[in-house]
Amino acid sequence: MAITPEETAPKKESQVKGSAWVKLLLELGPLMVFFLAYNQGELIGQWLGQPDMKPIIAATVVFIPTMIVSVLGSFWLTREVAVMPLVSLVLVCVFGGLTIWLNDDTFIKMKPTILNLIFAAVLMTGLYFNKMFLKLIFQEGWSITDRGWYLLTVRWSIFFVCMAILNEIIWRNFPEEFWVNFKVWGNLPITMIFAVFQMRLVFQHPLPESEEAA
Repeated sequence: MAITPEETAPKKESQVKGSAWVKLLLELGPLMVFFLAYNQGELIGQWLGQPDMKPIIAATVVFIPTMIVSVLGSFWLTREVAVMPLVSLVLVCVFGGLTIWLNDDTFIKMKPTILNLIFAAVLMTGLYFNKMFLKLIFQEGWSITDRGWYLLTVRWSIFFVCMAILNEIIWRNFPEEFWVNFKVWGNLPITMIFAVFQMRLVFQHPLPESEEAA
């Protein structure tokens, strides 16, 4: 019996939704694992034969391989390497490795600061050379004018700098547990809320239909 396109469409849609959920799990999974490992740091330390290991060190030991699996899984799913997760992975391996090697949690706590400053520097450097990297990444999803891409780039650059400053304030002035909770439950919601507020700018600078068609 022949199968019509209408019969195959629901299956394809479900596959797309399934892939989206898997991708979301791969992106959020490492943070959740970090949070759980931190709260079970004493048990992990015992498993590793180091009962005196700090919870943050134990969480970092688990976090690094989880990040590697996440990036590899994302590549397997999409057949492409996203820039931001890849840069984050490199910094996690470098700063996480230093944290474990030197038994100093300063490095892993500074990682978000360095990561945000790198993103801000790349975006602003691109503007200096008339290269809008956000446009290169999101132009397939958003059709807005160069003025819109410019404003969007400036706003995200400022946002990354503010997040870097906020991370420094929190890890230097608040208890370690507070920083861990902020890293897991604060960073992502703040970023999502900021991104939603930028949609107004996207709607204010639509690309003319003639240019969009071209």
